[in-house]
Amino acid sequence: MAAPRTRIPVAPPRLWDPVVRLTHWGIAASVVLNSFLDEGGSLVHVSVGWVLMALLVMRLVWGAIGPAEARFSAFPPNPMAALRHLRDLAMGQVRPYPSHNPAGALMAYALWATLSVVIVTGLVMTGGATPMQVAEEKAAVASGDWSALIKTGEGESDEDRAFGKAAKEVHEVAANLLLVLAALHLAGVFLESRALRRNLVAAMLTGHRPK
Repeated sequence: MAAPRTRIPVAPPRLWDPVVRLTHWGIAASVVLNSFLDEGGSLVHVSVGWVLMALLVMRLVWGAIGPAEARFSAFPPNPMAALRHLRDLAMGQVRPYPSHNPAGALMAYALWATLSVVIVTGLVMTGGATPMQVAEEKAAVASGDWSALIKTGEGESDEDRAFGKAAKEVHEVAANLLLVLAALHLAGVFLESRALRRNLVAAMLTGHRPK
């Protein structure tokens, strides 16, 4: 009589790789920090803005060269498919996808586009100052060495000032829109998790598809 086979446990299939998870949670934490926990124009705010830009660029590059589930080709934006998915979700007839579902894909592109606007307008507002330059400027203010300051606004034309004001307004609108989109994203994840009976947040934390 043959000995019974020993069943080797198999780990659940990978769903999200480390780069996707790093950029996802890094962007989420940075948005929360800059929205609620620090002051606009501060050294922390500018530093987090540069981190956000680095994380966004990393995710976009990874969307072109990363594994299949992370590539843009795995979740192209399709508004009609997204509407169909939301209809199916409302009827309780959802199915799993190897990458983002159509509604989640559309939300991802909307978040990235809005975040890009926030970053670009932030750079315009600060004149592209790096965190080191901001720190030097604040240190100069603290020491009273006004000659070391970057004299922002000196020699600016009316058009430049108007452009800066417009950038500030767009920055604030885009930042608020980003929070609205993030709230909708959270609501969608909650509903999708209930419909699929899977913890989608855990999948983004561990990288494994929930059983």
